[in-house]
Amino acid sequence: MDVVVRRARREDLDEVIRINELTLPEHYPRWFWEDHLRNWGEAFLVAEVEGRIVGYVMTRVEYGPGYVVPEPMVRKGHIVSIAVLPEFRRRGIGTRLMEEAMRVLRDVYGCKEVYLEVRVSNTPAIRLYEKLGFRKVRVIPMYYLDGEDAYLMARPL
Repeated sequence: MDVVVRRARREDLDEVIRINELTLPEHYPRWFWEDHLRNWGEAFLVAEVEGRIVGYVMTRVEYGPGYVVPEPMVRKGHIVSIAVLPEFRRRGIGTRLMEEAMRVLRDVYGCKEVYLEVRVSNTPAIRLYEKLGFRKVRVIPMYYLDGEDAYLMARPL
């Protein structure tokens, strides 16, 4: 299977939003997607198989205390949302999206670390992030709208 990971374009947003709505319980208004594409578009990526978008990763850049980099103020990448269509999972697409997003966050945006939130019950995602070098930093109680806790996971870049 030939997978192409590329920068998302404005015309991709309808399909990216559709994938989000099909695969994740957390949804955002269209302006939120457009804002991230406009401001941090180099690290807003899609994965294509035979010209069809099958996954995406949306990120942003923030400043604040480091989670894993011991600095009082650090530029950090935030993985806001990542999803792959169910029929394309377990083929390395999520790994490719994450690796490329982390590379861009480091090389283009100058981030020193990257972090994300993940449901404590989402074992497959937690395993993927641990394989990519993330570690659990803390639990965020009742992070999700349905009341589930999240792990905040981070790694240096």
